Amino acid sequence: MVKLDIVANSNNDEFYTPLYAIKPILEFLKPNSVVWCPFDTCKSLFVKELEKAGHKVIYTHLETGVDFFEQTKTSTFYSECDYIISNPPYSLKTKVLQHLFKLRKPFAMLVGVVGIFESQTRFEMFRDNEFEVLYFNRRIDYFKSYEEIKPSKNPPFSSVYICSKLLPKQIVFREIDKKQLFTNN
Repeated sequence: MVKLDIVANSNNDEFYTPLYAIKPILEFLKPNSVVWCPFDTCKSLFVKELEKAGHKVIYTHLETGVDFFEQTKTSTFYSECDYIISNPPYSLKTKVLQHLFKLRKPFAMLVGVVGIFESQTRFEMFRDNEFEVLYFNRRIDYFKSYEEIKPSKNPPFSSVYICSKLLPKQIVFREIDKKQLFTNN
């Protein structure tokens, strides 16, 4: 783990994503796609918002006994989906991205940008793979639980979507409106 990761890391890797951070990625998905959310449960706003947008969503999580890192190109989840989209555990972002590049399926992962290019391993990974970045004008605040009405986790770093085979160019900028509703209630 890079030193910056240690500084930014939390005892809890579960940072739940607000709607305003999910909506921007929707514009890049083909209508009626099948999306695999490998770090999500049925409570996830990724799952709810993707379904609301007309996509079929397959969601898996360690809580349900599905380990993302055990999934291969022959796995049911992989073969059924058009895209892989989620907010992975912060401390595993390098391992997650390495596995995604190996799977070679279009993906979008919302990750903290701090230190993202700051190790030889990540440098080589990004150098050797096609990727895009969806960058926002504001930092994203996260929920610490699904019961919260307003996000309470305000990390001291920006978040971006690291994507592959999804965006129209290598860097795309989008403005987010934090005043949008936070939940689907």
